Amino acid sequence: MERPLSLGPRLPPYEPLAEGMDLERLDAEGLPRSTVVSVEPPPPPPPRDHLAWSLCTMLYANVCCLGLMALVFSVKSRDRKVLGDSSGARSYGSTAKYLNITAQLLNIFLIALVITIIALIASGTINTVRLFNHEPEHHSFLGPT
Repeated sequence: MERPLSLGPRLPPYEPLAEGMDLERLDAEGLPRSTVVSVEPPPPPPPRDHLAWSLCTMLYANVCCLGLMALVFSVKSRDRKVLGDSSGARSYGSTAKYLNITAQLLNIFLIALVITIIALIASGTINTVRLFNHEPEHHSFLGPT
């Protein structure tokens, strides 16, 4: 009689317990009741290099070349990560992060300053035009006529 083909591995034959063997005493006889599997903790995540953020900072907010410096430190961090130097990669990545933050804050401050200056110039121009339109023809500050 031929055995049908099975897809899985061939299992060893099942051996029943001997009669009269007490399951409660298996531990006392040295047989383990359960299997203990030791699991190693997962490896720490790789350090971040902030390369995409540095690239965007260099292209859109390169204040005082901080974006370029952040990009350089990001590339150094990625190189260290590839070499397996986790502490060096973390250090360079942290420096790149702080340079990116500084460049972004300076960029936001400069944009706010430019908007404020434009608003003040526009307001002053509007007030000057209104002053000239509502004053009589003779202006004391234009000099003698």
